Amino acid sequence: MNESRPTPTTELAGARVAFLATDGFELSELRSPKEALTHVGARVDIVALRSGSIKGWQDGDWHGTQQVDVLVEEARMEDYDALVIPGGVISPDKLRMDPHAVAFVRAFANAGKPICAICHGPWLLAEADVVRGRQLTSYGSIRTDLVNAGANWTDAEVVVDQGLVTSRSPKDLPAFNLGVLEVVAKALRVPEPRVGTV
Repeated sequence: MNESRPTPTTELAGARVAFLATDGFELSELRSPKEALTHVGARVDIVALRSGSIKGWQDGDWHGTQQVDVLVEEARMEDYDALVIPGGVISPDKLRMDPHAVAFVRAFANAGKPICAICHGPWLLAEADVVRGRQLTSYGSIRTDLVNAGANWTDAEVVVDQGLVTSRSPKDLPAFNLGVLEVVAKALRVPEPRVGTV
């Protein structure tokens, strides 16, 4: 008998997660955690600076697109259980220059809701001034920016600090995805999704 992909579960049914990205997001860093979340029943909205679709980046060139669900200037933190910020150099750099994007991130932090950021995504956390005294990691080139913003930086595949989940690069996606699922499950106060379901 042939084995097939497990049927999606509903362990996080009812969870709603915002992915904050714009043109230049690292393709795998959006798609992989999005698939992990939707596989266990969560709803994911892509929140961006403009409507339509945004362009991904992979291996040094534009690659893939993602349909936008909500404009960041219209997005409300109250509608979501968690926030995910994919990396790539271009997307986080554009987002940290947008006051609506920065305010959206700060709203999650102020509400104590989970925030998950990978690669250059933590740049936006520094801009929102929400990393002071927090343990985190990131792509190595922005370490100094985060330390200067008051973060306690460490070189690890994933760091989880009271609902803040950070990772370094696409190679850390398995650990990052698991961290995302765990903090969303904890926020919903449901049993953590089984590792075998992602």
